[in-house]
Amino acid sequence: MAARVVIFFKTMQAARCPTDELSLTNCAVVSEKDLQSGQHVTVKTTPNHKFVFTVKTHHTVSPGSIAFSLPQRKWAGLSIGQEVEVANYNFDKSKQCIGAMTIEIDFLQKKSTDSSPYDSDKMAAEFIQQFNNQAFSVTQQLVFSFCDKLFGLMVKDIEAMDASILRGETASGKKQKIDIGLMVGNSQVIFEKAESSSLTLVGKAKTKEARQTIINPEWNFEKMGIGGLDKEFSSIFRRAFASRVFPPDIVEQMGCKHVKGIMLFGPPGCGKTLMARQIGKMLNAREPKVVNGPEILNKYVGESEANIRKLFADAEEEQKRLGANSGLHIIIFDELDAICKQRGTGASSTGVHDTVVNQLLSKIDGVEQLNNILVIGMTNRPDLIDDALMRPGRFEVKMEISLPDEKGRVQILTIHTNKMRSFNLLAPDVEIKELAAETKNYSGAELEGLVRAAQSTAMNRHIKATSTVEVDMERAEKLQVTRSDFMGSLNNDIKPAFGTNQEDYSNYIMNGIIKWGDPVTHVLDDGELLIQQTKNSDRTPLVAVLLEGPPHCGKTALAAKIAEDSQFPFIKICSPDKMIGYSEIAKCQAIKKVFDDACKSQLSCVVVDDIERLLDYVPIGPRFSNLVLQALLVLLKRAPPKGRKLLIIGTTSRKDVLQEMEMLDAFSTTIHIPNISTGEQLVDALELLGSFTDKERANIAHQLKGKRVWIGIKKLLVLIEMSLQMDQEYRVTKFLSLLRDEGALNEGDQIRI
Repeated sequence: MAARVVIFFKTMQAARCPTDELSLTNCAVVSEKDLQSGQHVTVKTTPNHKFVFTVKTHHTVSPGSIAFSLPQRKWAGLSIGQEVEVANYNFDKSKQCIGAMTIEIDFLQKKSTDSSPYDSDKMAAEFIQQFNNQAFSVTQQLVFSFCDKLFGLMVKDIEAMDASILRGETASGKKQKIDIGLMVGNSQVIFEKAESSSLTLVGKAKTKEARQTIINPEWNFEKMGIGGLDKEFSSIFRRAFASRVFPPDIVEQMGCKHVKGIMLFGPPGCGKTLMARQIGKMLNAREPKVVNGPEILNKYVGESEANIRKLFADAEEEQKRLGANSGLHIIIFDELDAICKQRGTGASSTGVHDTVVNQLLSKIDGVEQLNNILVIGMTNRPDLIDDALMRPGRFEVKMEISLPDEKGRVQILTIHTNKMRSFNLLAPDVEIKELAAETKNYSGAELEGLVRAAQSTAMNRHIKATSTVEVDMERAEKLQVTRSDFMGSLNNDIKPAFGTNQEDYSNYIMNGIIKWGDPVTHVLDDGELLIQQTKNSDRTPLVAVLLEGPPHCGKTALAAKIAEDSQFPFIKICSPDKMIGYSEIAKCQAIKKVFDDACKSQLSCVVVDDIERLLDYVPIGPRFSNLVLQALLVLLKRAPPKGRKLLIIGTTSRKDVLQEMEMLDAFSTTIHIPNISTGEQLVDALELLGSFTDKERANIAHQLKGKRVWIGIKKLLVLIEMSLQMDQEYRVTKFLSLLRDEGALNEGDQIRI
């Protein structure tokens, strides 16, 4: 319901301010029967002179009187008992909020002068708190109390706040002078000492550097060493600081509550802690308190909770003293998961985790909740954080600081190579865009590590390899970091934790892919189609294919080849050989981590190798792990987050078993990979491998002509290598003998040995 505006106009008598304390408020004092505290009025002393004051009520003032302090009477030319016309005054908030106000300052009494320096920044903050929501006019005089000293002030200049800031937009840079303005919480006050004054001022607020918003306009991402986080910063400011830019009375009228908590989460090395270090430099607020989670914990009973209370003590005291005029207090928790684990899930030897969470909850959003705080929590394990902390009113803004995209990687690499470039230490052949394209899924920390590794490689070239370690100074002066240094470090030194590890899948295809017949070609062609579907289709962000066939037919090698050909930035192979000895729960967690990591990349490929071994399946019984089965069924069907694509390639030798377990339905399609089934296919494979001589291959071809065989390519490689260990005259005989002994030939297909 809108408040009713009362139009007030009457003649009143000027009086002396009833108390010294009221004379320091800069308000005209009236009876509560005439006006209400906080109202603004115009006082007309002559037909051509009127002045704007903010009023305060006091019981000692008679109705019909309006009391002024000595500086006010001096400024307005008032005398005691003089009749003045008093009327309401309403500020136009879009044009009359004070953006910057310049004030001339001096000691009020010459006998109280001293040579101590006074911090103009603290003085400005105290001034805004004392006189918030008050009217000020150019040439106005007032008294200001600071550090138990009285100062005489005179308003020299007022600039209106940029209207675009009030609308939550970027500052337009336009400045407009005004005669009368309203002091608001984010106004800027600039002090200039009066001529011939002995006052000593220190701090930024003694010079005129326009700063009208809570976000410092001089903030620069590249200079502060932050790259690739522009979008995240913009979102944080929009959610956390938009309401704090507006005057408190407008925020109160809207019934708007400030955001009190921001949760930043994401992979390690993506800039969460870097953001914590720099956030104080970008805000015009109290100096942030940065605390690591483990620092809170203490072995003594109650000390951990006391440490939490100490962090909020300053904000609590200031809010009690100043209410809505209190400044913003920022508390940054790094490694928040160390102290805010789910309650009831366990405790350390000190048994403090649950009570620390309770204490933090009560301070942020308890019965006596604080409205002048912003708590920023950082973690790479958001799943461990207690759910009560994540609801609105607490850490309500949850933002993922994910791996940088190519544009972000260009920014980060530019930041870390700027100094080398400025001193001509970066070779002309180093192309930042090329490096950004090559470093898919690298975090900011890994990109910094890449630059350091390249620098080390370049410096190592100029170290003399003698009995002592010496630097060749003549050549060192020509030191430059080249493209080959970066590429060497990229291939050998720095690997992304969430990226593609080539060693992971290169072992499976170290002998290459032997295209012994059309079946292999068809599988690779189908694999290419699935890769293109994953990349291009918006309707199927999740594509899952099962490669099934008899043992040793090359399923894993083909899956690894398809994954390699995809050139996706994230490729991981989930293999049973990495989970030997794992319990069922540990195996589920390891598989889930692979899929969770895959969801952090734009394009990902996960190979789930030898599924029946992952399930611990044995035909005796039969027995298998139902826990792992259920986990796989869920993960194979779980779609990746919006805007991300996932290709899953499974391999199995027991399609019938997966059919019974109802797992085949989890795959989009199934591709059969057969064994080598004819003598001609086997000879083609031998020719591609080039292991036997032409004469030997002709002999083998003659022996196998028209014969039916059944052997996997992997088993064939083993038999060939075993045969090649014999003397040349016996190699063919041994190979054919091994084929027969392994049952690779159908019964009835006799060969001469």
